[in-house]
Order: sequence, then structure tokens, then C-alpha cells
Amino acid sequence: MKRTLKGKENPIIVALDVPTWPEAESLVVQLSPIVDFFKIGMELFTAAGPAAVEAVKAAGSRVFLDLKYHDIPNTVRGAVAAAARLRVDMLTVHTSGGALMMRAAAEAAGSAPHQPILLGVTVLTSIDAQILHRELRIEEELNDQVAHLGEMAVANGINGLVASPLEIAHLRQVLGDEVIIVTPGIRPAWEKPKDQRRVATPQEAIALGADYLVVGRPITAAPDPREAAMRILAELGETNGGGRK
Repeated sequence: MKRTLKGKENPIIVALDVPTWPEAESLVVQLSPIVDFFKIGMELFTAAGPAAVEAVKAAGSRVFLDLKYHDIPNTVRGAVAAAARLRVDMLTVHTSGGALMMRAAAEAAGSAPHQPILLGVTVLTSIDAQILHRELRIEEELNDQVAHLGEMAVANGINGLVASPLEIAHLRQVLGDEVIIVTPGIRPAWEKPKDQRRVATPQEAIALGADYLVVGRPITAAPDPREAAMRILAELGETNGGGRK
């Protein structure tokens, strides 16, 4: 069974990782005709607050609120409830917050009138095996650590996972096809990886089993963001340009 969110037309989530709402608004205006989802992360949410979410929703787009909640269970429960009241469509919690925290998040989301999809962040794409072992002192192999966190997340009511392209195939083996996988670290062949270490092209990530691709700078920092998004969609075979019909 194909893993989809209601109304999804294409797999791209554009990351609005910009410092001000006017910059984000310009991107939404340019891109909302051809993409369905925008990610609002810590930088933009800190600068513009809930108004950024409300403005993207008012434009007819879906919102992925990527604040990576990681705190005591009661605090995370309240934060998820507040996000649900904003009618966000997806949001993130850190799986390393543990089972009780994830269960509290799932309970808050499940009791909201507008129920967001909960995604568990496993291991950030900026972390490789060397950092995992030497800096974080985690002895597990990176793939095994991601799979462990993913299994714990699903067992505690989390709907999907955020994981790098390099862990997708292993997660599919462990968790099957029903879990939603959202993949950052997407870099087209014509774009340099920059500060992310575990990356793949859009085609590679979809072939491995990703449902959604978070794409930031290859689109938002391009001279023509719309053209960059269309180029990625074309490479994915979305020859009609994707977007709403």
C-alpha cells in the first residue's frame, strides 16, 4: 500500500530556512503553485512565530513544522497540542527523548481536532559514524542506531520518521512499507552537499523508499527557485510539474 498523505501531489517539501518572513513569503508565492508542502523550522519560527504557519496555511499550502521537540513528556505534550491548534500537517519530535516523551506527543496529537502527522527525528544528517562514536559516545553502528530509534518511535505512536537517504532501505526492511519516511539531505547532482554528510539525489532517495523529500538550498538559494523546483520534479518524472490540479 502506497504511503501518502491526503492530497499529496508530489514528494517535495520546500524548507523555508530563511531568517525573515518577507523572504519566506516570496518563496511561498513563487512555489505554492507547484509544491504542496513547506517546512517551517527553528530559524523562521523564532523570527516570525505562529504567524508564519498561519500565512502558509492561508496560501493553501501544507505546513511541516520542524521544531524537533525534545523535552520532558509534559512539556512536549503541551507543545504538540499547541502545534495542532495551528493546524500544522506534520511536526517533529526527537526520538532520543525516549518512549514516554513520544507517547505523550502521540496522545496530544491523537486528541486534537486537526491531527498532525508525527515524525520522529532519528540521527541528524550532519552526523556521521565518526561523530556518533567519538563525540556522542554511542557505540551502535549508525544504521542500527537509526533502526532502534525508529522501532521505538513506531511502538509509541509516532507515524513516521525523518532519516537520511542512507538509512531508508534498512528502515524499510525493519519497519515495512506503512511508516512514512521524510528524507532531508537531498542534493541534486548539480548541487554540492555543503554541511550535510549523508546525502542522496532526489531520484536515489525515492528509489530507496522515501515518501517525502525535504529540499532547501538547492531551491531556495537558486537564482530562480521556481525553475530549480521544476528541474527537480522533472528529474523525478513529474513531467506535468506536480502541484495542485
